[in-house]
Amino acid sequence: MQDREDILDLSKARSHDDWLARLGNRVATAGHFYPLGPYHAAAYADGGTTLLVTFESIDTIRRVERGQVPLGLRIAARHGWSSLALVAREPRWFRDSEVLDFFDAQIDTGFFDGFDRVIFYGAGMSGYAACALSICAPGAIVLAVAPQATLDPQLAPWDRRFAKARRLDFNTRFGFAPSMLDGARNAFIVYDAGRRSDSMHATLFRRPFVTLLRATHLGSKTESALRRMGVLETLIETAARGRLTPARFHDMMRKRRNDPTYLCALVKRAAKSGHALLTITAARHALALHDCAVTRRELARAEKTRARSRA
Repeated sequence: MQDREDILDLSKARSHDDWLARLGNRVATAGHFYPLGPYHAAAYADGGTTLLVTFESIDTIRRVERGQVPLGLRIAARHGWSSLALVAREPRWFRDSEVLDFFDAQIDTGFFDGFDRVIFYGAGMSGYAACALSICAPGAIVLAVAPQATLDPQLAPWDRRFAKARRLDFNTRFGFAPSMLDGARNAFIVYDAGRRSDSMHATLFRRPFVTLLRATHLGSKTESALRRMGVLETLIETAARGRLTPARFHDMMRKRRNDPTYLCALVKRAAKSGHALLTITAARHALALHDCAVTRRELARAEKTRARSRA
């Protein structure tokens, strides 16, 4: 399977247009490439009877993915699955009519019916799309990291992070993501409980068949933290096999204990709370993994405080 991953290297692309052309050429031999208007495209690679559907941004793929290959295509190639990767050039939440028409066409042709198992994955904007468009494949498993439920100003007036996107239409086809999960077999929403807006969106997804998975204080972007910790692909693969549970998820989150970014944030929180012993413990562990001026400063302060209290 590793050889199939290597063949998909797209890192020589000189521009987004060149990257899309190379992606189209790569999947042409065993799949299809669909330009979807000026801002999106879909790449389908035929494999086994499991289909992994991912929503990704070209910027992220070209910045962080190995070989600049869409995450979904790479994971699917490793396991012999089929893959459908929706890629976006701009942050338009996959709300353009060309994208919605594409999924309507898949419903009409019964495309998703040809697979034994279908998994939808995305994070943030892409997490919204994974939830909203999963209704096209009844019985699918959905995994979304920090998704928005909607950016409709009437329904989510408290989320002002995405000013331009709030002008998009979230009220017509596939609009309110939580309602679109009604056809899913299982849905998992991963969110950072320390981020207010993400927590409020997660609350809107509460359904009997939706499992909310709390991951606290992971940093500015939850998906980036999961990737940094080395658990993102394991998380997707576990969900795809139908084995994801809260217990399995929290086992994965134990890797935070070895993540310098998480430990630095823990040190800051401990110092702010005035808990000197916790600050010292966290700071020493963090410094053993990664040198950080902020952590060293907080450690020195906490040790002085601890010494004074014991004098």
